[in-house]
Amino acid sequence: MTRDEFDAFCKKLPATTHVIQWGNASVWKVGGKIFAICSGWGEGDFPRFSFKCSDISYSLLTQQEGMIPAPYLARAKWVQMEEEGALSDEDLKAYIEAAHKIIAAKLTRKQQKELGLAG
Repeated sequence: MTRDEFDAFCKKLPATTHVIQWGNASVWKVGGKIFAICSGWGEGDFPRFSFKCSDISYSLLTQQEGMIPAPYLARAKWVQMEEEGALSDEDLKAYIEAAHKIIAAKLTRKQQKELGLAG
């Protein structure tokens, strides 16, 4: 997945906002809270994808080759794809969508309603 493909996918998720920060990282938020990041942090010339995940996914993904606990965010159960192709595009999209849902679920009911995330 390229950075442009990442941005296009995240843009389609409900109630998202996008900012560029932290040294040209593409940061995606829902309700003002970050759920996924694409950066160039690390060695090599390929995008690094970081995202929030469930406790179980965090345990599984950090044992998978090419995946590491995300720098500065690991204690909050974030992972980073350290090697290109460590996850298929389909799997990466599924994890990003799950990250969006995890973060959206942590918003207040009022915020969820205002953003059109709850009925």
